[in-house]
Amino acid sequence: MGKVGLIFLNLLISLCLAMPMVQTTIEGSETEQWFQNLHLAKQKLTRLHFYFHDVVLGPNQTSVGVARASNTFKSPTVFGLVNVFDNALTKGSEPTSELLGRAQGLYGFASQEEVSLLMAMNFVFTSGKHNGSSLTVLGRNPVVHSVRELPIIGGTGVFRLARGFALAKTYFINATLAIVEYNVVALHY
Repeated sequence: MGKVGLIFLNLLISLCLAMPMVQTTIEGSETEQWFQNLHLAKQKLTRLHFYFHDVVLGPNQTSVGVARASNTFKSPTVFGLVNVFDNALTKGSEPTSELLGRAQGLYGFASQEEVSLLMAMNFVFTSGKHNGSSLTVLGRNPVVHSVRELPIIGGTGVFRLARGFALAKTYFINATLAIVEYNVVALHY
């Protein structure tokens, strides 16, 4: 870790220690009430459609490399590269389309056989009826396939106890940008 990294880490630790410790409980909270009524709840099905904008180069970059192996750039599949991202989720395919939320997480190039990612991300919704809720995706994304299926393993807010799948299809790709179309099916309570 470099000098700047150590300074940042010390600042972060100092801020955490300076904050008052607050004991929280879920008793009496909205979450506890939701849990108490779960046995009465009916399962819901939600279908979502949006576009994911992964900007890997340029002034508006939303995905950055954070780790790589010594031989990553010698590999035809970029094996070992890890990126962290905070990508826009939009209603339409244009970057200026209505913003629905953000995709936040990481992907690692995890195959030596084909370009395939291990993706761990949250779809964080910031507008509309899903505002403040999220869906969690964790799975394999073989990006050279025309349509990829990734599992939904959880969620928050209106998507508590979510499970389902997300179908990803590359809409556009060049050296600086990938736009991926997502069709999502989520079961939740």
